[in-house]
Amino acid sequence: MTTSPETSENTPVIQTTFTIEEIQQMLPHRYPFLLVDRIIDFVPGKKAVGIKNVTFNEPQFQGHFPGRSLMPGVLIVEAMAQVGGVVMTQMSDVKSGLFVFAGIDKVRFRRQVVPGDQLVMTVELLWVKQRRFGKMQGRAEVDGQLAAEGELMFSLVN
Repeated sequence: MTTSPETSENTPVIQTTFTIEEIQQMLPHRYPFLLVDRIIDFVPGKKAVGIKNVTFNEPQFQGHFPGRSLMPGVLIVEAMAQVGGVVMTQMSDVKSGLFVFAGIDKVRFRRQVVPGDQLVMTVELLWVKQRRFGKMQGRAEVDGQLAAEGELMFSLVN
């Protein structure tokens, strides 16, 4: 878990936001597949809220779809999973390694996501088993409207 300098009472202050540079230290993803620009709220072992600024010059929009750019649903799910990855990698009692999808359940898409939108993703930890498996509830919104939601399962690989 990342902490900032100690307070005058020698109690560590928990970091609640992360910049893109800090996210890159936690996640292995890089352009064009790093889909989280910032973590705006982080509660260790519980949840993270991340943002993705959707821009027209992203490579998927060349073919999805010409004349009607839509963010692919699989990338929305991947963006939520990357926010979940921040939660998993920052848990002090979980071994280091690479977290990958172990399952995706109950995913539903409710609103299209287009260039110019800011995707706000809230991912909450439901459970962790054997410090190797985790399940999270993800929710992605644009302007307060639900765009996608679902359950994401993770597995730690060495």
